[in-house]
Order: sequence, then structure tokens, then C-alpha cells
Amino acid sequence: MRVCEEVARFLLNDAALTRRCQRIRYGLRSAAALFPRSSLLKARDSVRDVGRPALRGKVSSHRFTVDLVTANTQRVQEALRVLEEFSRFYSLRQSKAWGAIRFQVYSVEKDLLSKLSSLRHR
Repeated sequence: MRVCEEVARFLLNDAALTRRCQRIRYGLRSAAALFPRSSLLKARDSVRDVGRPALRGKVSSHRFTVDLVTANTQRVQEALRVLEEFSRFYSLRQSKAWGAIRFQVYSVEKDLLSKLSSLRHR
């Protein structure tokens, strides 16, 4: 969400969209604080994680800001969906909070991409 916030701030110069991105980012921080962080850290084994990506020789780069915004909002949405699903075992309230934030991200993504598209057509 930080990347989207910076695009709204520096590229689009859109104060309202910047604040929306900030609110989502702060909401993520607040929602994450409800999870028992120490338990999550104990469960992580980053050295032997079977889902750890292999390093590739060629690093892809995002040539366009639209690609950057799309990639980052999709990552946030995927992460929120996972948090929403798994937190149902822990707290229905928490699951609903993740879901609400996810839908805010959908809305911000649409607005960011719309404004970026209009910049391209000027």
C-alpha cells in the first residue's frame, strides 16, 4: 500500500487518494496488531520454507507505473484474502476486518488505475 500511496502522492498529486491509501495502510497495521505476533514469528521457518521462491538470474522490472500499481495492489489483495480466510479460525471479527480492508483496496486500485490511465491519454 505504501507504493500505491506514493504514486497517488507524487505522480498523481492527489491528496484525497493519498489519504485513502494511508488509511488502508494504517488499518492494516491496526488489524495486524490483533494477531499474537510472537506466535506468528515462532511458526515461521524462513530458511526451510517450502514456498520460498528460488532466485532467478534475470530480475524482471516494471516498465510502467500501471504495472507497478497493479502488481502491488494484487499482492495486497491476495495477502488480505489469505488473512481473511485463516483468521476465521481465530476470530470472525478479525476475518471481517481483513475483508473490509480488502474491498477498500479494490476501490483504491480502480481509482488509481483510472487516474493513471487519464494521465497517459493527455
